[in-house]
Amino acid sequence: MSYEVLARKYRPINFDEVVGQDHVVKALINSIDQEKIHQAYIFSGTRGVGKTTIARILAKCLNCDSSPKPTSKPCNKCSNTKEITAGRSVDFLEIDAASNTQVEKIRELIETVEYKPAKGRFKIYLIDEVHMLSTASFNALLKTLEEPPPHVIFIFATTNPEKIPKTVQSRCLQLNLKTVNEELLSIHLKKVLDSEGISFDEESINLISNSASGSVRDALTLLDQAIAHGNGLLNQEDVKNLLGTIDDSLLYDLIKSVIDGNGKEVFDILHNIEELNPEYDVILRDIISILHKISLQQIVEGHDSDSIIELASLVDKEFCQLLYEIALNAYSKFSVHPSPKEALEICLLRMLTFNPLQKLTDNNEVQKENEIEKKNLNKSEKNLSERVVNKNQSEKKPILTSNNEWIIFFNSLEMSPFTRNYFGNMSFNSFKDNNLILNVDPKISDIPENIFLEFKSIVRDALSEEIKISTIISDVIDSPLSKKANEETKKQEEANLSINDDIDIQNFIKKFDGKIKSNTIKPSE
Repeated sequence: MSYEVLARKYRPINFDEVVGQDHVVKALINSIDQEKIHQAYIFSGTRGVGKTTIARILAKCLNCDSSPKPTSKPCNKCSNTKEITAGRSVDFLEIDAASNTQVEKIRELIETVEYKPAKGRFKIYLIDEVHMLSTASFNALLKTLEEPPPHVIFIFATTNPEKIPKTVQSRCLQLNLKTVNEELLSIHLKKVLDSEGISFDEESINLISNSASGSVRDALTLLDQAIAHGNGLLNQEDVKNLLGTIDDSLLYDLIKSVIDGNGKEVFDILHNIEELNPEYDVILRDIISILHKISLQQIVEGHDSDSIIELASLVDKEFCQLLYEIALNAYSKFSVHPSPKEALEICLLRMLTFNPLQKLTDNNEVQKENEIEKKNLNKSEKNLSERVVNKNQSEKKPILTSNNEWIIFFNSLEMSPFTRNYFGNMSFNSFKDNNLILNVDPKISDIPENIFLEFKSIVRDALSEEIKISTIISDVIDSPLSKKANEETKKQEEANLSINDDIDIQNFIKKFDGKIKSNTIKPSE
């Protein structure tokens, strides 16, 4: 006797067994119980979510002999329901639109509509992948679809409802089937395995549910493969080898190295991953999923994974979103790339290239590649800056005793944009015993660890001594960035006044009845 695959063996035979489509099932049950059965239905949804299965159950409900009228609970024992289940009912016609696109086939179907059902109450036509029909075929259907005989019901199943003409859609009751979430898939797979008497571990089920992407049929097909691969058993390692997935801990380390900007470590970890013979698109998909979890943890918190919590504390929110966009963009183009491995590598290279944080060595020292010229400092500010920053003149003690000196000192430092945005909005509190204390506004969120380490390294390097940096919640009266903004505003106001006070310019404007756009006035350098 030939083996019956799990997807067919455990196909639902009544509405109670349908997985994850409660909204559709409820609508159909209510319409049957109230005897308000529509003349035509459209079941739309991705592959393997139950379109054809629900259509067959509906057909059994309408033609079940165990009840004097349509019932929402078919007996599955009478000849009508058994024949529909077996696919040999003369009153339930399944048509594959992909192989019957010609208008002649539809015309032949329409000619049979007038004949009453042989055994059941209704003659039911199920057209699968109906969007594949030609325009002429749809047009031929319109009149019959709008006013079918009372004994005829049409059911259309499609994965692409947008391709169905609006004239057809308006004549049908459309029910959209959803993808099934991982939790429901896992529960369903466990029931199947218990029925089959097959031992399994929780991680194996989770891996299969995740890889099925919301399709019940795909989940059962993968389960069949995993059972064969594991010689009748399910264990985590065999399923990972089958699906091409790897241990998440390696991906956590990979993402942490990307955040740190450590390119060598990133590709060392990638080399270790490659030894496991993974599917590269699966790796990238898992990276996207992890970045999504990190983003959620940064906003709503409460994740149960310590690794996710740690990564969320290390990476800046904006940078995390940038990583997510880079990964998602790479994944969208993965199928057209000639080499999956190169596609993943270039994605990681882009993440490293666009990392706005300065790279830290093992000693948390900033690797400075370029010296930024100090501009727009007056003579006294330059002298003070030299005393503070110059590391070679060890006999000169750093001067940080006031907020003004803190602002000059801060402006002399080279750092990443993210670090500047965080610490540039703080004001000076005190600097005693190598402990720099800064005032921080309560609205500022917690500082990511990577940014804090970068700033600490920069300040230590500038002051030529080990220091401690701490913050206290307080009113920030005058910070480096706010002072800079105020100065720019003042310069802009002076520029506007100089234009308004210039007699020649005002006479020119008056002569030609013109005006100056305010956003085009720029302060002189």
